[in-house]
Amino acid sequence: MSPVHPFWRAPHHARRRDRLVRRARLKSAIRAHFDARDFLEVETGIVQVSPGNETHLHAFEAHWLASGDVPQQGYLHTSPEFAMKKLLAAGERRIYQFAPVFRAREASRLHAPEFTMLEWYRSGEDYTALMADCADLLRLATEIGGQDLFQYRGQSCNPRIEPERLSVSEAFERHAGIDLDAHLADRDGFAEAARGIGLRIAPDDGWTDVFSRVISERIEPHLGLGRATILDRYPVSEAALARPCPDDPRFSERFELYACGVELANAFGELTDPAEQRRRFEADMAEKERLYGESYPLDEDFLDALADMPPASGIALGFDRLAMLATGAEDVAGVIFTPWPFPEGEA
Repeated sequence: MSPVHPFWRAPHHARRRDRLVRRARLKSAIRAHFDARDFLEVETGIVQVSPGNETHLHAFEAHWLASGDVPQQGYLHTSPEFAMKKLLAAGERRIYQFAPVFRAREASRLHAPEFTMLEWYRSGEDYTALMADCADLLRLATEIGGQDLFQYRGQSCNPRIEPERLSVSEAFERHAGIDLDAHLADRDGFAEAARGIGLRIAPDDGWTDVFSRVISERIEPHLGLGRATILDRYPVSEAALARPCPDDPRFSERFELYACGVELANAFGELTDPAEQRRRFEADMAEKERLYGESYPLDEDFLDALADMPPASGIALGFDRLAMLATGAEDVAGVIFTPWPFPEGEA
């Protein structure tokens, strides 16, 4: 596959260089921001026993020969989450990382098979602290990136304004006219409500499929317009690594950050119950097997570490997407130094 515009051609690089320089400066500024707040920058291994156990994430396999030429197989991680949580179990309290991560079946204006994830954790702190972190990083991004407003596909967002905090249930009511709470245990009623607003729902679509379709087609386009949106309190079935909300266990301590309709980050009040985490992973891998005919092993070392992990909150932010909005690029490829060679029409 050949790139449409090879990044190594000098005229093409010259057109991109200003945004790439601002990306590099933004990364340095974020490092300084976290360092000043007593975070330790860590580096974890890319090859892991398990790449993650979410149903719709697809990984790259890694193969090598161990001592005695014994074939070994692992995966390139889709997130440094498991390894970073092991460091929390080991005693680290505030950590962050710029990690190269890898996800197959992802190539579009907002997705690259290899991209940079900014991930950070706060041991012993509530997940609302991450919301304040996000607001700080948005303001920092606009200062370094040189854009007064984030803009993407005709939508704009002022990153200096405090983000709106909106529950998923409120978003369903406001943007889709659906009472989500009434359908948490009612797949058929939920599907009928989705059909009622013009969505196509297949007979074999499960509850999660309906949920995802409403989110992507009716809710996400309205998030982060004018100011950023923190979409909070996901149904517990849609937050495999988050703990339940103490006031209502039907929902979880999970939020996503949006700007200009673009998802930037995914955050959790972290689940630390090994038995419950195993149950969720096994359910998700069974669904993955049903849908895709494949599944990934569980990281038993990670499950063991959860027993020693203190209460914590953690978040993963797509750094390329943030740099894209901060510099006014049209897609993530515009702020990646050596972008993947997307075919014409995909990049």
